[in-house]
Amino acid sequence: MMRRDLATSGYAKWPHRLNDDARDAVSGLFEALPATQPGKRIDPGLLDAFPALADITAAAATMIGDDARPVRALLFDKRDGANWALGWHQDRTIEVAERVETDGFGPFTVKQGRLHVAPPIGVIEHMLTVRIHVDAVDADNGALMVVPGSHRLGYIAEDAIGSIVEAGGEYACLADAGEVWFYSTPILHRSARTTPSRRRRVLQIDYAHDPLPGGLRWGVDG
Repeated sequence: MMRRDLATSGYAKWPHRLNDDARDAVSGLFEALPATQPGKRIDPGLLDAFPALADITAAAATMIGDDARPVRALLFDKRDGANWALGWHQDRTIEVAERVETDGFGPFTVKQGRLHVAPPIGVIEHMLTVRIHVDAVDADNGALMVVPGSHRLGYIAEDAIGSIVEAGGEYACLADAGEVWFYSTPILHRSARTTPSRRRRVLQIDYAHDPLPGGLRWGVDG
């Protein structure tokens, strides 16, 4: 069911959830974030300390391939003093270990001290994005909005986004604390601010199973 939903719509909710102990362990990753810092990129290797995430990685492997592994991990923490909204967009960069000029890859950018590059769409299409919710997310708490089926449209031009949203509609990915959503990485998405005094912590993990070409390496291999 999940694999079918992911292929057709571009998103699927994991039928399980983290138990309280596992959720508390993941929430500990956020303790070091300064009060005004909205997010942070972390070493995917840190996730090895959370055995409960092994089931999520196993599920990712059934979606994109047996060799699926985390290649990027990000903390998002919307709260008073660090609140933001994002308009419709696609995730278009990957984290790499070093700069190697490779056909179809570029430009290179540095985000929070980590090297990223924009790859050809084929790389993004073979990736999977997982979002683990530490806090409950309803329509007033920064829920991720997605456009069903938009993951099949390649890279979408900025001036085409409005018509694609109108044609495809929006879906709100609501979640209770501990629930997990899986997404095809190129899906068109946005999110709003949280309401005052509320918090929305998400651990986002990008999975891949293919090696990169031309001598490029995933950032986790650096």
